[in-house]
Amino acid sequence: MKTEQFSIENEGDKPLHIAIIGSGSAAFSCAIQAAQRGATVTIIEADKVIGGCCVNVGCVPSKILIRAAQLAQQQRDNPFIGLTNHTPILNRSQLAMQQHSRVEELRAAKYQQILDNNPRLHLIKGRAHFKDASTLSVLQSNGQILEINADKFLLATGSTPTIPPIDGLAQTPFWTSDDAVFAEASPEHLIIIGSSVIALEMAQAYRRLGSQVTLLARHNLLHQEDPLIGEQLQKCFEQEGICIQSFTQVNKVSFDGKLFNLQTNQGNFSADKLLLSTGRRANTAGLNLAVAGVDIDEGGRILVNNRLQSSAPHIFAAGDCCNLPQYVYVAAAAGSRAGINMTDGDKALDLSVLPKVIFTDPQVATVGLCEAEAVARGIKIDSRVLAMENVPRALANFATEGFIKLVIDAHTKQLIGAQIVAHEGGEIIQSAALAIGNKMTVTDLTEQLFPYLTMVEGLKLCAQTFDKDLKTLSCCAG
Repeated sequence: MKTEQFSIENEGDKPLHIAIIGSGSAAFSCAIQAAQRGATVTIIEADKVIGGCCVNVGCVPSKILIRAAQLAQQQRDNPFIGLTNHTPILNRSQLAMQQHSRVEELRAAKYQQILDNNPRLHLIKGRAHFKDASTLSVLQSNGQILEINADKFLLATGSTPTIPPIDGLAQTPFWTSDDAVFAEASPEHLIIIGSSVIALEMAQAYRRLGSQVTLLARHNLLHQEDPLIGEQLQKCFEQEGICIQSFTQVNKVSFDGKLFNLQTNQGNFSADKLLLSTGRRANTAGLNLAVAGVDIDEGGRILVNNRLQSSAPHIFAAGDCCNLPQYVYVAAAAGSRAGINMTDGDKALDLSVLPKVIFTDPQVATVGLCEAEAVARGIKIDSRVLAMENVPRALANFATEGFIKLVIDAHTKQLIGAQIVAHEGGEIIQSAALAIGNKMTVTDLTEQLFPYLTMVEGLKLCAQTFDKDLKTLSCCAG
């Protein structure tokens, strides 16, 4: 097997050379920053396409699927008596083509064109691992090995779906979310194992696209969030006909050529498709991190500080492969800061205010601390819950499912957390995040001007309930 040395031709002084394993959001954010600051960057990607999870199989195609499913549901069941409901005509094959087309557009615009237009960026296809602390060995598709020496490294290898060790599961043609998001036909009955973000989004989308859906959850829905969230979402899901089996443990899975058969502690279940959504694991197993002095946790995630440095100071990590929250905007922010810090900058990643959204309908949106988290930190709290039926825009939309909950420090009256279940709740949460980040009190919130009829006005209304009875106020009362 032939081994070659990779080198970059440069004029004048030799610039800082950064090697990045991976080509997703974290990788490109780092590469762009580092190149702007004078570095030469080599990106190594093992997959056939660049762009990582989000654009190819995650955020982008899943949100297209979810939106299409929402429109199908609105045709089937809308709240306005002057509009006649009808059964939507669904063509999953055409929808999949549209998903692929938009993915290819974004991959070209946000990844390939950046590579093509920036002479400081170089792409190598192949599977990389550390030969030593300053050298990567890259196995290319032609069988040749390319050795790359660099001054600094970013590990941005992402994650892949976790497959639980269930008896018989490995011998069946189960789906992961990567399969489900582009499927060209809806199954008659879909069983989903899981109860977190992807499981919930896919459960509702497939139900709205015409499938019977059964969700097998080891706990309650979203059991790590405020209990009100899971309770409200379960109520909404069951109204749409989704069967939720809580506290269910799958013991054995088989497939007879037509049906999956699952044995659980709650009885047996059968369906023509099975989707696993039980979390994701870091793609670090093949990197030979030990030889580079890079520490990982029990789950294989690279341990980094708030400057994105690993235990080897010249090796950084960002995205799902490290011990950061698994959100693409966190990955991008981490990559950008890593690019700055690799090039003699000093930029910390601050995750103290992290807004999160689950794209169900109604959406789940949270930021800051829930009651239990605040109490665990020794904070004396106060909180209020505002049902969405008190928000004028929700009333006008005839979509009043859900609530807004605000948690404050009882001593300072500062907002420290918000939990929202509401239609388009994701469009509300950033205002709460800004309020928390700027240490606003609930009084500060009530004194802000919120446009009337908007969903975000619900934040002000909820803030007002700390010292007022909304029933005594006129609409859009200041």
